[in-house]
This record gives sequence, structure tokens and C-alpha cells, in this order.
Amino acid sequence: MAKRISANSMRQQLRSAQRKAEQDAKRAQRKFESQVRKTVSDYNRTTERHNRQQLAKLKQSSGSSVSFTVEEQHLVDRVQSAVAEQDEREYDVFLSYARVDGADVAEQLRSELDSLGITVWFDEVAIRAGKSLSRQMDDGLTRARAGVTLLTEAYLGRRFWTERELGALLHKDTVIPVLHGVSFGDVGKFSSFLRDQAGFSTEYDSVEDIAQKIAEAVLLDEE
Repeated sequence: MAKRISANSMRQQLRSAQRKAEQDAKRAQRKFESQVRKTVSDYNRTTERHNRQQLAKLKQSSGSSVSFTVEEQHLVDRVQSAVAEQDEREYDVFLSYARVDGADVAEQLRSELDSLGITVWFDEVAIRAGKSLSRQMDDGLTRARAGVTLLTEAYLGRRFWTERELGALLHKDTVIPVLHGVSFGDVGKFSSFLRDQAGFSTEYDSVEDIAQKIAEAVLLDEE
């Protein structure tokens, strides 16, 4: 014998079905709006990057060109090759530094990079004791085309890194070491990669010139 459905039960089922339909429609609307925002954001980012590249080219062509050592040119070529194979990133570079002795130079470098049209993820990557630095670097490299590590005495200190962690970081293809107040020999204790002087140093170049060299590595033609 078929089970009879009361009018009250029918109304409840109808209300439930209506609520589900409304929720599905809202989810579909939110998904559509999210896709539209992403499309607009991607377009704006592409347009902005193109404009920045043209600005950077004008700035570089109007000023004095920097010269590279053989080791520096190898570094630039390596970074360019790695960057060219990446998907789109939110930033051109992230700048990692030790706040205790690198804040002033880091701010100057960020300013010079910005003037060349390089977008920099900066404030959130000042390293501090107690943070997971390896995870921090991995996060930075997913959001930016390349990483710039400002290597100072504090940055090389054991309270921030183990030798293995720092050595692994400096071997990444998209990491650009910038030395300040330390030598290549000092850094070479952590990574044989730096024994060949594959990095930039404030001992030999101004911060302005180093910024131009970094721009050469990370700004690619996207014609």
C-alpha cells in the first residue's frame, strides 16, 4: 500500500528543494564572479608588466649601462632561463634580508628596483628567528619570478639557518645573491655555488647598479 504524503511534508520538501536551488545558484554566481575578477586581474597584470618593461627599457637606455663579470653574466643567464619557463607570478622578485643589519640596504635596493619597474615583495620577507625560513623561501618563490637574498653577517648566522638550508637555497636557479658586508669566501662556507663568485656585491657595485643587473635577469621581453 502506497505511503501517503501529507501536505505539510510536501511543503517541507518543496522548501528544501527551493533552498538547495537558491544555494546552487549563489555558488554558481560566486564562481562566475570569481572567474571574471581573475580574468580582469590577469589582463591588468599583463598590461602593467608590459608597461613596466617598456619603462625599464627606456630608463636603461637613457642611463649608463652596467658591465658584468663572466661569473655575473652566467648568473643572469641562468636566472633568465629559469624565469622564462615559469607561469605568471604576482611579483617580479621577493627580497629576503635580515632586519637586524640589512634593513637600510634592503630598502634602498627595493626603491631602486621599483624605479626600474620591478615589482618587489618586500616587507613580509624580513627574516626573523623562530620562523620556518625554508617554508618562507618556498612561499616567496611561488609568488615571485625570482628571489633576491641580501646576504649580511646576520643573515649567515646560525640562528637563522643551518648550513644545509642556506646551501640548498643558494643553489636554486631563480635565487640571486647580493652580498653586503660579507665576502664570497664567507658565503662559500655554506655553498660551493658562491665560491665561484656567482652573485652581486656592494663591495664592487653601487646598490643602483646592482638593481640594474637584477632587472637584466628578471625582466624578459614578452612581445
